[in-house]
Amino acid sequence: MTKARQSSSTTYILRTPLPSAPREVPTPLVFVSSSKWDPSSRRGMTAFASLFAERGYTCLEVDLGPPGATADSQELMQSFENELSSHIRLAAIPFAPVIIARSGSTLIAQTYISSHPASGLLLISPPASNTDVPDSLLTSPLPEFNFEPKFPCAIMCTEDEAKVLAKSHRLWHKPAVDKFVVRDTKAMDGQDGFNHIQNWLDDIGV
Repeated sequence: MTKARQSSSTTYILRTPLPSAPREVPTPLVFVSSSKWDPSSRRGMTAFASLFAERGYTCLEVDLGPPGATADSQELMQSFENELSSHIRLAAIPFAPVIIARSGSTLIAQTYISSHPASGLLLISPPASNTDVPDSLLTSPLPEFNFEPKFPCAIMCTEDEAKVLAKSHRLWHKPAVDKFVVRDTKAMDGQDGFNHIQNWLDDIGV
């Protein structure tokens, strides 16, 4: 079953497991994006959420609307975090979710998990560092994240992106963080990307 709602400029869709699903997974997946802030952040999210709902996962898609004028990038991230936290509470999710985010929204996801419980974190095509984020998204410096991954974390990216991430992404060289490299964005948005996510969820016991 799918429930779609809109709150201010944020849209969220809650997909519950289909009756035909082989099992019902208790740990939900939260797909975070902000298409009005970073259009690339929503790419593939709906397709992935639909596929995982078919396989028994409760999937919450949250496409966050950017706030009005903010003083700086930290205030922007705080606003996104508050909005995301509000929608996760509103969905009455009983277990700490697995957070999945792409491109610019990986900053939102990392801000969220820095102060909220999570069962896992998957970053898809994240910026190599906060200083690499275009000025069109962050108008002032955003300090690098310093959380330590005390729960399963993974990064999925293309072969070209991996070359850049290997140089400067702080999580890339942490042994506990899984890395999945696919050929290109077409492969990432297709079966290859889905298989990597599915296998990772199985490996971490979700």
